[in-house]
Amino acid sequence: MEIVVRKMVATDIEQVRHIATTSWHNTYKHSIPIDIQTNFLQRTYSDEALLERLENSHFFVTQIANQLVGFANFSLLDVNQQVELGALYLLPSAKRKGIGSKLLKIGIERIGNVKQVLVHVEKHNQAALQFYKQKGFVVIKEFDELFYNHPLQTIQLMLYVSE
Repeated sequence: MEIVVRKMVATDIEQVRHIATTSWHNTYKHSIPIDIQTNFLQRTYSDEALLERLENSHFFVTQIANQLVGFANFSLLDVNQQVELGALYLLPSAKRKGIGSKLLKIGIERIGNVKQVLVHVEKHNQAALQFYKQKGFVVIKEFDELFYNHPLQTIQLMLYVSE
């Protein structure tokens, strides 16, 4: 199984939207109401929003046999050489196969000069918390927030990248 990681292109939009929707519905089915998920996904993964992110962030996709199975979206590198990982989503069938690890590692390498990677995880998403902690991320803080008027507990983690 050859796992290819490459930059996203505009023709990937439909598959990226499918991955995001499938991942969200699978991950948050017990913690975020479906109407809130749908509202978020329609706004964040519209054609316009994805094209804007494609132009103004680092957006990588991963594919197996010409089929996209996941993606990672990083902010641009800031003056402190920090990026924020805004999304790392895989199809459920692609999890626990090293694909997310490869996507994270290659994304950081291709951006270059990254010293810190910031990520926010919903507290009930234990699989993601475990994944990030296994990759060396440490908890910075926990806080409550409103997500589309729905209360969430969020955990902020940071990866300190060594040379």
